[in-house]
Amino acid sequence: MEAVAFAWLGAGIGVGVTVFGVGTGIGRLAAAALEASSRQPENAGDIRTTMIIGAALIEGVALLAGVICILLAFKS
Repeated sequence: MEAVAFAWLGAGIGVGVTVFGVGTGIGRLAAAALEASSRQPENAGDIRTTMIIGAALIEGVALLAGVICILLAFKS
């Protein structure tokens, strides 16, 4: 195989691992927020805001990882 093929294979694996990690992280975040909201409904607004900020940070890291994978694939 050529170096370009390995670069694209590595980029695909990297993005796949990133998507799996992001899905797991946001799933756990949402589950914890729903559990906290059900235990203390009066704080549901604050919990939702905190959850959205956390999810945005997780998505930002995923976007960065995707861009890095694409840059590494096109580098070779």
